Amino acid sequence: MKKIQSLGVHHITLTGAGRQTSIDFWEGVLGMPFIFDQPNLDNADEGHLYFDPGDGRLITIFTNENRKPMHDRTPMDPGCVHHIAFEVDRAMFDQVLDRLAERGIENSGVKDRGFMHSIYFKDPLGLLIELACYTFIPPRGSNHAEVMLEAHKLRVAAGDPHIQRQHLADASIMIVERSQNSLSADRDARNPYS
Repeated sequence: MKKIQSLGVHHITLTGAGRQTSIDFWEGVLGMPFIFDQPNLDNADEGHLYFDPGDGRLITIFTNENRKPMHDRTPMDPGCVHHIAFEVDRAMFDQVLDRLAERGIENSGVKDRGFMHSIYFKDPLGLLIELACYTFIPPRGSNHAEVMLEAHKLRVAAGDPHIQRQHLADASIMIVERSQNSLSADRDARNPYS
């Protein structure tokens, strides 16, 4: 028996209500270009809208003009989606609260998760949306997941309850030392001011 190797999220498809509500939220609030529009090939009564969340992957929405919003919050039963998180950079993250307030959109305020900051709010149909901003930049040639894995190992070894900034900083040092050679035989920290 062999596993099936995924290469990343191809797309996420959500059940929407009316077409314009989807366009107004995904493009008009979150800035995702509306790039493709066709019927749902499995249900002729539905439209199928495609949006680019910023990385060339896709968020797609099945729309139907007869559907109306049903939830203050989408179901959180086992098997249901709890929330979808989208990455924003620091400059945008610092503007999110004001930009949501301009629209009267209630939100969680900033949540410090150690490795990222988050703001949560609901879309017009009750789906919880998270806007997330990492608190670190991965070393060149690595990625956020690699730093998180190393930071997790450091956190567990230290007996800490969650990833903290020092774990991320030390993980980045480990990754750089592992991936970049040096002429120095000893790469330990030193004090040149003594």
